Amino acid sequence: MGADENGGRTVTTRIPARLDRLPWSRWHWTIVIGLGTVWILDGLEVTVVGNIASRLSEPGSGLAISSSQVTGTAAALYVAGACTGALFWGRLTDRYGRKKLFMITLAVYLAATALTSISFAPWWFFTFRFLTGFGIGGEYAAINSAIDELIPAYYRGRVDLIINGSFWVGAVGGSLLSILALNTDFLAKDVGWRLTFALGVVLGLVILLVRRNVPESPRWLLIHGREREAEEIVSSIERKVEEETGKPLPAPESELVIHQRGSVTFAEIARTVFHDYRRRAVLGFSLFIGQAFLYNAITFGFGAILTKFFDVPTGDTGYYFVVIAVGNFLGPLLLGKLFDTVGRRAMISSTYLLSGLLLFLTAWLFDRGVLTAGTLTACWCAVLFFASAGASSAYLTVSEIFPMETRAMSIAFFYALGTAAGGISGPLLFADLTGTGKVADTVLAFQIGAGLMCAAGLVAAVCAVNAERRSLEDIARPLTAAAAEKGGPAKAPA
Repeated sequence: MGADENGGRTVTTRIPARLDRLPWSRWHWTIVIGLGTVWILDGLEVTVVGNIASRLSEPGSGLAISSSQVTGTAAALYVAGACTGALFWGRLTDRYGRKKLFMITLAVYLAATALTSISFAPWWFFTFRFLTGFGIGGEYAAINSAIDELIPAYYRGRVDLIINGSFWVGAVGGSLLSILALNTDFLAKDVGWRLTFALGVVLGLVILLVRRNVPESPRWLLIHGREREAEEIVSSIERKVEEETGKPLPAPESELVIHQRGSVTFAEIARTVFHDYRRRAVLGFSLFIGQAFLYNAITFGFGAILTKFFDVPTGDTGYYFVVIAVGNFLGPLLLGKLFDTVGRRAMISSTYLLSGLLLFLTAWLFDRGVLTAGTLTACWCAVLFFASAGASSAYLTVSEIFPMETRAMSIAFFYALGTAAGGISGPLLFADLTGTGKVADTVLAFQIGAGLMCAAGLVAAVCAVNAERRSLEDIARPLTAAAAEKGGPAKAPA
């Protein structure tokens, strides 16, 4: 340890290398369960709200609200809350640490969900839908930052993809739970929908208890002058892993010089992301916009397409959704390892391009009138199998290709961008197209989503970073490391 010419401390450390060379262990499963399973809750809640919209609008539901208010106003407020929360909590995550924020954001999410369950008026329901989104938006920044900084480089890609893809496990559960909640033979009209929210709270409390055992990111501690705490955490992890494996750990291969400093300003974040790393910023924009529009091309007209073109009863569309949700989760689950072995560039570009081309094929088959409800669902499953892996890789990409000091804010920004595109532009464009009942309009919706997904795949083929099995510090040098080693801010790769 030393001091620079301005009186700041410099620290030489091997902590990042020590974390990256760890074999997979029970401790890493604790991280996955404590941090990653919240996406299951998110998928459950989003799906439940969409499925119970018709029940909430019925007399005797205990809430004087229309179905369009649930799927329109409440959904828009949830999206607005998620975008606002991502940016608000993302900034605080970079400034005050991963652990403080992933505990606070989950608490906000749980409190808002619990209060949603006792809604007695539309304004109450709308308020706590916004606050639920506000909490979940913060989760994306805090959780993805912590996961990437705690999971070894060898496994980072597959773990990140599976965790982000687990949203669809919750979607399956939400669909099945909604079927039970809407059955008045079991639950009264004013009880079933409330219990679905309450169940989410119970599951969230279990996650909160597990999450208490997840430590602060040693990488974050290092750059904030708390290297002793970072050393204690990493040493504790190493002891647990050695006890489990019964073998000594290999020596870390590299070291890093850190110039400790306070928080990074918004101006520095903006300059780093949009000037120093502008090519990577274009990549992030492309990936998030592409996946947002492809998903909206399918999901915003999902129920209407089945009912209007194939005479599927409204009450049965949930079963088709379960099938599609399963396909969505299988993509990251089965393809995730390839992102660490075949590589990021090849897998990101191919999953985007394949899903886009398959949606073009689906649009052509739909236009020719050769599909049934079952075969259309099968086509959607094939599209979303690849698209889900691609969409999950978008979160992975923006969480690892920017310097650590900007990581949470970068995740938050691109997440907010994609969520806003999906929650604002998507409904305005695709709901109108798929709601007309005209084959040509639905085909156009598919083609727009497919075209933007293919365009993002081409951008990834050129701009994607070969980040597989590489240390985060090697992919994007910390701003603090560049200052320590070169006497000032370094020019980052575009």
